[in-house]
Amino acid sequence: MNIQIFGTKKNQDARKAERWFKERRIKAQYIDMNEKGISRGELRSVAQACGGLDNLIDEDCRDQDALALVKYISPAQREDALLEHPQVLKLPIVRNGKKAAVGYRPEVYETWKD
Repeated sequence: MNIQIFGTKKNQDARKAERWFKERRIKAQYIDMNEKGISRGELRSVAQACGGLDNLIDEDCRDQDALALVKYISPAQREDALLEHPQVLKLPIVRNGKKAAVGYRPEVYETWKD
């Protein structure tokens, strides 16, 4: 398994996901979105695994102006807008190769152990 966890230090769900893997002694790479962010290729891979870019948007994010910009922009420009405003992404984003989960989803992580 090649686990990557994208999150922020202040995000509780990202910390819970990191703890979930540590408790099971599964090696995971933690990427702080405030420092490094997510690349275009990684965003596309996650979107494809999760059913589209719309499933990555956090409707309850703090930055409602950025959310409105991302939500109401044309679908062709939405990927660029998400890369410019990563604060509207649901966190954590957990990748395992081509598989991915958005939000804290231990039931999905459990299926990856097999």
